[in-house]
Amino acid sequence: MRIVSIVGARPQFIKLAPMAHAFAQLEVEHKIIHTGQHYDVDMSDAFFQDLQIPDPDLHLGVGSGSHGVQTGGILAALDPVFTEMAPDCVLVYGDTNSTLAGALAAVKLHIGLVHLEAGLRSFNRRMPEEHNRVLTDHAADLCLAPTEVAMQHLTREGLGERAVMVGDVMVDVCYQVRDMVAQDSQPIEGVADDEPFLLATIHRAENTDDPQRLAAILEKLAHLAVPVVLAAHPRLRSRAAEFDLSLTAGKLRPVAPLAYPDMVRAVVRSKGVVTDSGGLQKEAFLLGVPCTTLRTETEWVETLENGWNVLDPDLSRVNDEALRPVPAAERGAPYGNGHAAMAAAEAIVSHWS
Repeated sequence: MRIVSIVGARPQFIKLAPMAHAFAQLEVEHKIIHTGQHYDVDMSDAFFQDLQIPDPDLHLGVGSGSHGVQTGGILAALDPVFTEMAPDCVLVYGDTNSTLAGALAAVKLHIGLVHLEAGLRSFNRRMPEEHNRVLTDHAADLCLAPTEVAMQHLTREGLGERAVMVGDVMVDVCYQVRDMVAQDSQPIEGVADDEPFLLATIHRAENTDDPQRLAAILEKLAHLAVPVVLAAHPRLRSRAAEFDLSLTAGKLRPVAPLAYPDMVRAVVRSKGVVTDSGGLQKEAFLLGVPCTTLRTETEWVETLENGWNVLDPDLSRVNDEALRPVPAAERGAPYGNGHAAMAAAEAIVSHWS
């Protein structure tokens, strides 16, 4: 059996790592195509090295562009590649332009399609990611859901018979890396040893593309009570420069995008996380760190229970919530036990055997 994975952005590289290891254990032929959606070395190549992912079999190098240009470029490039590789199925991850393009390319060529992390819904149709994930789920032959809530969404949309609950592969990676960095003493860039700090990431279009909105977010972060290590996504740096906004004002401590082990290390040592990232919300939850999310909604609704994650779309609660104490309530294990990748790989092999 031949499976082709399509990846192109940071969260997908992280999810790819345990899947690649699971396919190797099952002795399944697995090819990797990197679309080049994230082409910065800190957002791409470093993750393959840090997570010991096999080098991509092909790099499309599509680069940046509008959603339509980027998606179209990937779609056009994949047609001849899929024809030559002749996979039994194509595996796409998450909700990016690479996900949707890979899905469309597969179904147009009548190749089996698997969506890992299926069934997530923000119900915010202004988000490009929401359209990407919904369209991919409905095109897929096999929807691999990370949570019971995701399974419920798929069932309500008539996709229950195509769906399998496998858990969340991000848990696999997060726990492995947490244990790996637990005993090291590597410093956190931007802050002194033992200095209390918050970790922040801001990258979504709704927070970065409006100069007034971005200015308000940076102003709030700059005036928090402790230093804020701001892992600055290329989009954030670009928009801040375009709007003449400072990333170094007040308590802000900008650093380059963090390699995944460095991100886990920073989350564990932080007093809290402030973000608009779906993945980082969940990582904070898994690592037992309070998170404040600057969005109107979250796909990871389980993180909201018992105050582990708090939504603050109008920035009215950041000052009070960012440094709130760790909740006393248990988190439970809504995302699985750290063995989702093997469950997902076995579900794929079983479906096409």
